[in-house]
Amino acid sequence: MKPPCLERARLADGRLVDLALDACGTTVVDLREAAESGPATGSEEAWTFDGWVGAGRRLEPGGSVDLGGRLVLPPFVNGHVHLDKTFVGSRWQPYRGGPTVSERVAVERELRNEVDVPVAHRALALAEALIGQGTGVARTHVDVDPDVRLDHLEAVLALRESLGGRLDLQVVAFPQSGVLTSPGVAELLDEAVLQGADVVGGLDPHEFDGDAERHLDAVFAIAERRSVPVDLHLHELGRHGERALELLADRTEAHGMQGLVTVSHAYGLGTLSAESLRRVGERLARADVRVMTNGPAGPMPPVLLLRSLGVTVFSGTDNVRDAWWPYGDGDMLTVARTVAYQSGFRRDEELEVALDLVTDAAAHALALDGYGIAPGRPADLVILEASCAAEAVAAPARRTVVRSGTPLTAATTPLTPAPRAGSIRPQNHLTSSRS
Repeated sequence: MKPPCLERARLADGRLVDLALDACGTTVVDLREAAESGPATGSEEAWTFDGWVGAGRRLEPGGSVDLGGRLVLPPFVNGHVHLDKTFVGSRWQPYRGGPTVSERVAVERELRNEVDVPVAHRALALAEALIGQGTGVARTHVDVDPDVRLDHLEAVLALRESLGGRLDLQVVAFPQSGVLTSPGVAELLDEAVLQGADVVGGLDPHEFDGDAERHLDAVFAIAERRSVPVDLHLHELGRHGERALELLADRTEAHGMQGLVTVSHAYGLGTLSAESLRRVGERLARADVRVMTNGPAGPMPPVLLLRSLGVTVFSGTDNVRDAWWPYGDGDMLTVARTVAYQSGFRRDEELEVALDLVTDAAAHALALDGYGIAPGRPADLVILEASCAAEAVAAPARRTVVRSGTPLTAATTPLTPAPRAGSIRPQNHLTSSRS
């Protein structure tokens, strides 16, 4: 009897292939060139695509589905999210932040005391939304500060365990309130890594902590002592942003951490002169410092130029409906589209780059082993009603998420449940910004 097969799948590189699965229907065993004209099957049990999705079952030996040239991707990779901050799973919270990072940190501290839905519940609600939209791996930054200490970390680590591999989490111990300006945070970051955080974070070493060299020394000391990567939030513009990137590259090489350091946001790269930008970009490439962007409404890293210089650029959602940002549903295709829009992408090859930022480039940045659609890998797929990568980015498309060969139904946890009386006290709406 023939092995189960997903026929006429269009890969992101344009190839049309038949995906042969193992006898259990859970693992890809072969990719064979497919005919454009129609399935060359002769299988004992041929399903229509809608029939297979509606049945929600794995294919058995002899079974096949004609995907009809639909675009098939590996699971999305969300390279930057804040699961512990989100209000998803709670009632709507009007944005009330301020113009500076320090003011927004203060507002967030107030809101922590007003939300009666636990971090664990809200983080789970957002995690379920990510899963339902096709994300398979996410790097989540988790606040570590003198107020919450390691409470948020413990909640997210427990969540990671409970998800059972449905969503693989890399956890960053993130000093949202600073390192030098918050006594004891360096020690908390170190303890966070000992308890299970995978990455140590940092934040605006000049403008928040006031001493870039000491800030980076503290962060890299933990990274070297505990053998973990670094992921630094950098919102600083102008000379501060430029200098922070130079110092980050210096520390990366000095500690032998090439390929293990990420700068998230790096807004300052969007404010440099052409000459300075090329110089800093080449410096980041030599040190193999990766750059994360979510396509913000303001200065942002020039994606195509950085990639041309050899810098790994990737994307994440960043904040999803929290004290920092009222928008978002966790959809990585929306992130790809936003980055493309903000970057002025129009040509197919540019839109393909945007999709790469939330798939292969993000997997490379996060050092994921065994990512992609290939023999021996799980049949974890995102099937889109699109003919090519560019079309998938340019316009919303119906999607089907497949895990271990089984089509999934939509996420079971709604992003906006019915309001709970007293969950959060309404506040006035102000202007928005990101963490």
